[in-house]
Amino acid sequence: MSAIGFLGLLVIAIVVLMLLMVKAKLHPVMSLFIVALGFGIILGVFGTEGYSFMETLSLITAGFGSTLGSLGMPIMLGAILAMGVQDTGAAKSIANFFIKLFHGKNLELAPALTAYIVSIPVFGDITTILCSNIANVLGKRKHISMSTMATFTQTGLNLTHAMVPPTPGILAVSVALAADLGMVISWGIVATIIAFILTWLVLKRWCEKEFIPAVPEVTAEIEETNSDKVDDLLIKSEDLPGTFAAFLTILIPVILIAGSSFAGMFISDSTPDDALIRTVVAIFGDKVVALSMGVIYTMFLAMFHKKSVRKSNTDSTGKDPESFREVVLNSWVARGLEVALAALLITGMGGGFSQVIKSFPNINDLATLIQNSGVPGLLIPFLVGAIMMTAVGSMTTAGITAVGVVAPMMDMLGLEPVSATLAIGAGTLIFNHVTNSGFWVVSKFFNLDMKQGLKYITIPDAVAGVFGFVIVFILSSVGLIH
Repeated sequence: MSAIGFLGLLVIAIVVLMLLMVKAKLHPVMSLFIVALGFGIILGVFGTEGYSFMETLSLITAGFGSTLGSLGMPIMLGAILAMGVQDTGAAKSIANFFIKLFHGKNLELAPALTAYIVSIPVFGDITTILCSNIANVLGKRKHISMSTMATFTQTGLNLTHAMVPPTPGILAVSVALAADLGMVISWGIVATIIAFILTWLVLKRWCEKEFIPAVPEVTAEIEETNSDKVDDLLIKSEDLPGTFAAFLTILIPVILIAGSSFAGMFISDSTPDDALIRTVVAIFGDKVVALSMGVIYTMFLAMFHKKSVRKSNTDSTGKDPESFREVVLNSWVARGLEVALAALLITGMGGGFSQVIKSFPNINDLATLIQNSGVPGLLIPFLVGAIMMTAVGSMTTAGITAVGVVAPMMDMLGLEPVSATLAIGAGTLIFNHVTNSGFWVVSKFFNLDMKQGLKYITIPDAVAGVFGFVIVFILSSVGLIH
């Protein structure tokens, strides 16, 4: 099969995948499985070196297993950590920090930057729930439209969700492309901070033109105020952790992983002492170890905020175990695994589809075609990520399936793992629309109808995604990202 034929078949597969999920309402896991199986079989029928039915099944199984083997534990640990961030009230303390930092001005930045930070290790939907209440309360207090709150809260959330590990999607892309995880985190933070600031500056006045009230059920007891006193604007709640303690729940895994990469640059293996240090640094920089440290710290933090943790856990589960240990050692794990299950299966099956794509023997012909077209190589992973996101509606699924197309082309297009990873991540911000469950979650919790969702979710994400890619392209062009 020619490169053009392969590309055409891939486009058809993406369209079928979208139809199965959007029109047939088939679960993403089964949709991915059916499309991956059909794609492989058709390649076997029309390709000179395609796969048989059993070979396709083997590829899907191998891709599913290898993806879960590398990402299963991080995803589960991230979900458990999310329960701790929620129950300890850490997200509220982080929001209060930003309210104080900006002296009560530009209050849309408080939930937006809280979401930006919390979303690094925590799933997007959970971050939305955590930060939407903050956004609604502040919006009602200072008469700020939810169009403004939604635009920047979900933009901050999705930027790190798309481009900063250990969020599952970008973590999966990093692992699949063998990118240095610490470098992806570090440069991802640089690119997303700049992209967020630019998006905020460009869209702030635009999103203020329409007033959308806060969700009535959330803000029924909240009164508007003309006060500019910071104390009147803070999120009041009993037994909240201190600011530094709250930030550590998120920063511990990030610092350990990124710090390990930077430390590795300056440590040689020439002496036994250096070799020992490198081993220790590698252990604590491992994604599973780093996330475990974050979970353990958050469990210890919970011991000092039992009242807040018990109340939040009871609100979530309807149960209040007699033993507090049961809350952090059992309930957090059970709730986290429940949240993680869908992400685990979708990510795994996305890996199966990706394996079928990248195993096609003639995929290098497609790379040659692109190379001869004169299109900048780094634009390809960005566009592939955008196309996959448009079709499948999940940043995680879009990222891991995009790897199947991009990975075999890396050498021929002269792509570096870190920049290619970030380019795919930026691409998955493009056209976040009705096929994405997160689109509806944000719409619900920010009081948006579908038209408003397309306006204040889809457009800002696309703007942020373009900014993110341009920044990565510039950093790569000047040789900062290797």
